[in-house]
Amino acid sequence: MNAVENFSRNPKTKSWIKHIYWSCESLPSPAEGGTLIPFGLGSSFGDVCLNDGGTVLITRSMNRVLNFDEESGIIRCEAGASLDEILRFVVPRGWFLPTTPGTRFVTLGGAVANDVHGKNHHRAGTFGCHVTRLELLRSGNRRFVCSPVENSDWFAATIGGMGLTGLITWVEFRLRRIRSTMIETESIKFRNLDEFFDVCEGSDAKFEHTVAWVDCVTRGRGIYMQGNYADSDTGGLKPHGEQPFNFPRGFPSFALNRFSIRVFNQLYYSRQLRQKTSGLQHYAGFFYPQDAVKNWRRVYGTPGFYEAQIVLPLDSARDALREIFKQAAKLGQGAFLAVLKKLGSVRSPGLMSFPRPGVTLGIDFPNKGPRTRQLFDKIFRIGLDAGAIFNPGKDVLMPPECFAKTCPNWKAFSAFVDPAFSSNSWRRLTKGLL
Repeated sequence: MNAVENFSRNPKTKSWIKHIYWSCESLPSPAEGGTLIPFGLGSSFGDVCLNDGGTVLITRSMNRVLNFDEESGIIRCEAGASLDEILRFVVPRGWFLPTTPGTRFVTLGGAVANDVHGKNHHRAGTFGCHVTRLELLRSGNRRFVCSPVENSDWFAATIGGMGLTGLITWVEFRLRRIRSTMIETESIKFRNLDEFFDVCEGSDAKFEHTVAWVDCVTRGRGIYMQGNYADSDTGGLKPHGEQPFNFPRGFPSFALNRFSIRVFNQLYYSRQLRQKTSGLQHYAGFFYPQDAVKNWRRVYGTPGFYEAQIVLPLDSARDALREIFKQAAKLGQGAFLAVLKKLGSVRSPGLMSFPRPGVTLGIDFPNKGPRTRQLFDKIFRIGLDAGAIFNPGKDVLMPPECFAKTCPNWKAFSAFVDPAFSSNSWRRLTKGLL
């Protein structure tokens, strides 16, 4: 068995490894009568791609473009293709992803299985909203071509299904036309949560992409970033380059503490001198700022980190956010990666899709052991009291009661789970429920 890690390095697991090289291959049998789960690039912050004691199916070699209609922008790729590889192929041809998470180093299958969303959720919804067809390979080597009109129940279960309905072999989806790789951006500093909500008001109508970095150490100041694709051909259609920096190995976890996080946040907030700035920025810097540093997770050291992503109803969001930041300060927990965004009402076709209308907070905390787990217990309680839901694809500490509220369709979904497939996440979240 081999050690297998997710991006957050939590939890630690060992699994059997089997590789899938072609989308036409048969599904291998689980090692030692265990279970299977697909594993792409391991970029998940959660444990949906982990299968401790079981088998992980490495899909990265299954990464070919199978078909592309340059007129309509409909592309079909094998599920192991990364968003990075897809962008390198489509950007020079004047197309872009319909929506994208904060990293391009995720596989297409992972993007569908987690039904990822991005800065344009209020207009474009989730990735699953743009999927036209996919193929699902189930145990017993049964294949289903699924779409909104063909095997539509399997289609709904697989989008956001956390890899549990079987192996996604290929995905067909619609791209978005672009004239330039440049984004017309605007950044606005806000001093507290009230100002954040003031800036939000009306922003979604003007800008396709919106998101805010928030300093939880100061309990609410931050920078609101918004942008639209450039209308002209300024900057041409040159795709992104390689990652110029690689974070060093062996970074000591003690270096990331409340003081260093406070200093980083102060520097980040102060780097924008004026209250409001605007300009042009390449899509790589706008959508994927963290991708500029390879292996940036090493900043957390060997213990890794935990992430919580929560969606709060608008009427309870301010008070709940203040309480979360207050509890983090009380427990001496700081975070330099915390983002706020309003999510829209575009409905996903996925039965288990996470995004809902409201305000979402995604926040990472260094793993400080019991103290961090205590903070997450408080975040779960604050969220439940405020009517919130949590992202099961990002969180490795979520208890079953939060999962049951977040995913009220889980019982219906469980009927579509392949009997040969399981994961750390599914076993943890359904403990005591099944």
